[in-house]
Amino acid sequence: MFAAVVPPEDVRESLAAFLEPREGLRWTRAERMHLTLAFLPSVPERAVEPLVERLAAAVVDLAPFGCRLGGSGAFPHPDRPSVLWLGVDRGRADLERLARRVRGAANDAGAAPDGRRFEPHLTLARPPRDRSALRWLRVLDGWASREWTVHEVVLVDSQLLGRGRAPLHEEVARLPLADC
Repeated sequence: MFAAVVPPEDVRESLAAFLEPREGLRWTRAERMHLTLAFLPSVPERAVEPLVERLAAAVVDLAPFGCRLGGSGAFPHPDRPSVLWLGVDRGRADLERLARRVRGAANDAGAAPDGRRFEPHLTLARPPRDRSALRWLRVLDGWASREWTVHEVVLVDSQLLGRGRAPLHEEVARLPLADC
């Protein structure tokens, strides 16, 4: 499972349209684009309901905030990338606060996050590791989204389907921020 912020459809479609003519990588489809707040590698069935309850309680008093995608990068390094990503150039501190709340609530519910440091990003592609990503990063740096307001966190069940196949994503819950 994972908890995420999902950009509005028009933002995702705009990004997909920007990426579509650029051949050479398999880009993330618009309907799968999200900003992961916490990856929860092992959530027992009995923990799902308490997880939803604790997540809801953790975010309900946080005010909605503005967010915008912009800037790019590669994990672990542009010379040997395993992931190309788009960053967040507005709303980063608010996303970090939201991620801390989400991760704490997940721990409290017995669904421990993976422990990686939070780096707000939207995964765009998984390139071959033997090629530098610098050319792609120059291209990606030319795109930025419009600003939108984050109103909710989405909890998603993610089932791996095998090598080379995209995981199956099923929405479990939508958790509104304050006054939503």
